[in-house]
Amino acid sequence: MSVIKIFLVFILLALFAQDAFAQKILVPMDSKQTDHLKAYGVAFWCLKRGVTVEWLLNYRGGSFMTDASGAIAKELDVRGVSYESLSESDGQNILALIARDDNNMDVMTLEKPPKVAVYVPPTNVPWDDAVTLVLTYAEVPYDKIWDEEVLTGKLKNYDWLHLHHEDFTGQYGKFFTNFRSAPWYLKQVRDAEQMAKKLGFAKVSDEKKAVARAIKLFVGEGGFMFSMCSAPDSYDIALAAENIDIAPAEFDGDGITANAQQRLDFTKTFAFENFTISFNPFEYSKSNIDINAQSSGIAADKENDFFTLFEFSAKYDPVPSMLTQCHTPLVQGFYGQTTAFRKSLIKPSVVVMGERKGTEEVKYLHGNFGKGQFCFYGGHDPEDYQHHIGDPPTDLSLHKNSAGYRLILNNILFPAARKKKQKT
Repeated sequence: MSVIKIFLVFILLALFAQDAFAQKILVPMDSKQTDHLKAYGVAFWCLKRGVTVEWLLNYRGGSFMTDASGAIAKELDVRGVSYESLSESDGQNILALIARDDNNMDVMTLEKPPKVAVYVPPTNVPWDDAVTLVLTYAEVPYDKIWDEEVLTGKLKNYDWLHLHHEDFTGQYGKFFTNFRSAPWYLKQVRDAEQMAKKLGFAKVSDEKKAVARAIKLFVGEGGFMFSMCSAPDSYDIALAAENIDIAPAEFDGDGITANAQQRLDFTKTFAFENFTISFNPFEYSKSNIDINAQSSGIAADKENDFFTLFEFSAKYDPVPSMLTQCHTPLVQGFYGQTTAFRKSLIKPSVVVMGERKGTEEVKYLHGNFGKGQFCFYGGHDPEDYQHHIGDPPTDLSLHKNSAGYRLILNNILFPAARKKKQKT
C-alpha cells in the first residue's frame, strides 16, 4: 500500500473515531450557522422523539446542545444545519463556562414539544402569514384553527396559539376604502357573517369579541399567545370594547355606542392602555397604538430601518432572554398593517424587548396574564419590507439566517422549557 493510501486510511479512521467517541452535538446559532431557521426545526424534531435539548442562552447566539446520536447528526445533515461533535468533557466545559456568575448566560432545558395552533381563516385571502411560512420551512408541525374551534373549547388541546393578520374588532381589517368591491373582500365578509350566524351571534363584531374573550381565558389558564401584524392592537381594542359597539355602520349595519371612547375599559386589555380609537370607516388605522416612520415623523428607509433587541439577564430574566435569542442585536425593520406599538400606550407591567432607538416605536414586547403569557410583534413579514396585498409569499430558502424570523421561532420553543425557580 502506498504512503498516500496509508495516510488517507489514517485520516478516515481518525474521523470515524472522532464521531464514534462524540458524546454531545452542539448546534451553533451564531454567524457560523448555515441555516438558523431549520435549526429550530431540528430542536423540535428532537423533542418530538423524547430527546432533551439544552438551549444555551447567550452562548454563541443561543446555541442548542444535545446528546450525540447518529439519527440526530443525519437529520442535521439532511436539513443543512451546521453542527459540531463534542466530547463529554467539551460539553461539560461549555456548561461550566455558562454557569459562571460573571457570564450573562444560562441553560434552559427543553423537554416537551408544545402543541401549536395557528388562527387561520378557512377563506383564501390575498396575503400570507409569516408564522405559517416559517413553521413550514422549519418543518415544525401545527394545526389550523378558526372561530368555531376557539368557541367550542378546542384551545385546551394546545399550548401555543398564533394570531396574525386578523381584526378582532369586526371591521375586516378596515380595508373598506380600497377593497370593498374586491371579490376576496366580499367573500371574507360573507363567510364571516355566515360563521357568526352559525355560532349564534347577530353581528360579526360580537362574535369576534367572544373569540377574543375565549383566547383570553386560554392565556389566563396557562396558554401562550404569540401575535403579530394587525392582530395585537385589534385584539386589545376588542377586549377594551367588550360591552360597547365601536364598529361603524359600514361594517355591522348599525352605529357605534354613544361616548364609546370614554367607555373603553383598559383594565381588560393585555398590553395597551389609554389609546384612542379611530371611528372613521374610511381610515385604515384602527387606533393610535400603531406607529411607524411616517406617523412618528422620523423618516426611515430600508437601509436605515432597524430595531434593537434588549439584552436581559439570562440567569435572572430567562423568559425575555429566551424570546430575544439572536445572532445580532440589530434586526431589520419591516412594515405591516400594524408596524410597531406606541411606547406611551404600553402598560408598565409589559416588558419591552425590541425598539427603534430614538423613537416611540416598540417592535417586540412580552407580558403575563394569569397563569399564561403573551408576546406581541409588530409588522407583517420580517423579510418583505413593505408587503402589499397580492404579493407572492416570501421564499425562506433565500433567508435561512433571518434575524426577524428567528424571533418568531424563539416563541415556538419557549413553552418547551422546563420551569425554573427565579433567582430573585
